[in-house]
Amino acid sequence: MSITRRLERVYNIEDMRKLAQGALPGPIWHYLDGGADDEITMARNSGAFNDWALAQSTLVDVTSTDTTCDLIGMPAAMPLMLSPTGMSQLFHASGELSVARAAGAAGVPYGLSTMATTSMEAIARSGVSRYFQLYLFRDRGLTEALLERAKTYGYSAIALTTDTNVAGNRERDLRSGMVMPPRFTLDSLLSFAAHPRWALGALRNRSFELANIVQHVGDLDASGTNVIDYVNGQFDRSASWRDLEWLRARWQGKLVVKGAMLPADCEAAVDCGADAIMVSNHGGRQLDGTGAPIDYLPAIRDRVQDRAQLIIDGGIRRGTHVLKALALGANGCSIGRPYLYGLAAGGQLGVERVLKLFRSEIERGMALMGRRRVDEITSRDIHHLSAFARLPVSVAARDRKEVPELNDR
Repeated sequence: MSITRRLERVYNIEDMRKLAQGALPGPIWHYLDGGADDEITMARNSGAFNDWALAQSTLVDVTSTDTTCDLIGMPAAMPLMLSPTGMSQLFHASGELSVARAAGAAGVPYGLSTMATTSMEAIARSGVSRYFQLYLFRDRGLTEALLERAKTYGYSAIALTTDTNVAGNRERDLRSGMVMPPRFTLDSLLSFAAHPRWALGALRNRSFELANIVQHVGDLDASGTNVIDYVNGQFDRSASWRDLEWLRARWQGKLVVKGAMLPADCEAAVDCGADAIMVSNHGGRQLDGTGAPIDYLPAIRDRVQDRAQLIIDGGIRRGTHVLKALALGANGCSIGRPYLYGLAAGGQLGVERVLKLFRSEIERGMALMGRRRVDEITSRDIHHLSAFARLPVSVAARDRKEVPELNDR
């Protein structure tokens, strides 16, 4: 069956996840799909959305719905953007460029990672609305060089990742040997042999070069440096709010802080000049046992008020997840794994399919909620499930085994 036919049978992100799993060798799949430690936080990221119920208004004229909005200074066709993810060529030979082209076709912003396998210049040539993800390296010269390139090549915003001062404990990768340089088991090597389509693409790439830093630090594969050792060696454990102020003074575009979740930290980031917060726990790949971004969102919005945009990053698998985030105070959501599933399953076509699914689910959900525009979605449109447990139930209702409706809309 052709890739196009297989993608036509993908009806949700879980379908795409299964297709991606079949397309990738075991070590690559677990690197994409895994989290830290017991993966409790990774599971919580999506599961936490089930604690909230959308409200449904009826008899509202929803002949048309408008999903357009502005995200970190860029127009977006829907309240969704693509998170920066490292080494995308691991999942498909076309890598970040296919993702950027799909994002451009869908009209949503794309985030390029410092650890990408495609250069900032190549993504700029694609014409997509784009932002660049940055780390606070110990070598501030490297950070400044990347900032200058982002400015030169028209990146509208910088997203500073703040939750990777040390690498998370990703046990799936340790078991599979998915470290650099690789140390694969016999089962892992057999898995590569069983996926010839992926292997041929990898051979055409010849190497998974970190395109945006190789000119500064050299080819990691050639030097035999372990990626985890490199991360621990270059990422600055001493980084503080003063460094965020340092970055703000050197970047005139939109500044996003990615990785803050505590309300006080989010407020501090805004005080330091951040225009937006990507409320994120790195997809559950860093500190296991923390809460999901959606858990913190209402308190963060209460703390920062309208001083900054809030983007939920982590666990977004449905258009209704996006709508719940909007109702709880987010300006939009950002996805990582879902589009990488699409990339692994079908390259650019797979990413396009993922974005079409989100677009249709968001539009359908808005219509069923009785909401015509994104800015109409407010706290009136959502209830925590605990609210239902607190509702008084009349004797007559108990006899009929009915529960009264919520009346606070």
